[in-house]
Parts: sequence; C-alpha cells; structure tokens
Amino acid sequence: MLERITDPGQARRWEGGMPVAHRYTPGVAGDAFFEALRDRGAILGSRCDACSYTYVPARLFCERCFSELNADVELGPGGELVSFAIAFVDVDERPLREPVTYGLVRLDGADAVMVHRVVAHDDEPLEIGARVEVVLEEQRIGSILDIRGFRPVLEPDEG
Repeated sequence: MLERITDPGQARRWEGGMPVAHRYTPGVAGDAFFEALRDRGAILGSRCDACSYTYVPARLFCERCFSELNADVELGPGGELVSFAIAFVDVDERPLREPVTYGLVRLDGADAVMVHRVVAHDDEPLEIGARVEVVLEEQRIGSILDIRGFRPVLEPDEG
C-alpha cells in the first residue's frame, strides 16, 4: 500500500462520487473589478510595472514576480479576438438549442486575455485578430455576466 509508483499505469483508482460545494469570494481586487463594472461599466485591470504586464480582471499581486498591484487601470472597451471556440453541448454534454461562441479577447491596454461569449456575429465568419467591443447589460448587478459578451466591430468599409 505504501510502495512508490514509478509507472503511472500502476496507479489505482477508486470509483465513486464526492459532493462538493464551494463559495467563490472575489477578494479586494475582484470587488473593485465588479463594482467598477456595475457602477460605471468600466473593466478594471492591474499593471505590474516590474514585469510590464497588465492583468484583467484586476489582481492584487503579480503572478510572475509577486509584486503588489492595484486595481486601477481601465481597459478596453475594444480589443482583439485572439481565439475562439463554438460549443454545441453544455458542460454536462447535453446538446445546446443554439451554439454558443466563446472567445479569448485581449482588451486594449491589457496583456492578459479574458474568456467570454462572442455575441451578435450573425452569419459573418469570425476571424482571429478581429476587432471586438464589449457589450454590457443595461441593468448591472456586479457580476461577470454584466458583460453580455463581445461583438465584432465592423470596419468602416464594411458598414
């Protein structure tokens, strides 16, 4: 029972389930992020001057050098679509009525990317590198879902 396993194929499994409940607390930087989103429709990030890296959402410390950060940099509202995926099933592998597009968006002024829905792209094909802009809910409550998603921005010669 206490022998060392050197081959991962030798690992033993125990079938079963474990009920897990959790409560996520956003912390100081997260509170600032959600309050700015709710009250002003602003997306806050944090800039590490030592690493020259801007995080979004806001953080209290740099994940690279552990410097203390402030939640005081407004980002976006535009950005670049870095990647995207289209989901046809939900997290429980049940078919969705309508496919949902998720995108990795690098907001203007940020180095980190945000994962969120891409909305209102109709039948136009999405392209990596496309300009997008944030779409906010009219009634905001201080949740990540206050961001409805990101929509592609039509270039002047397209509209």
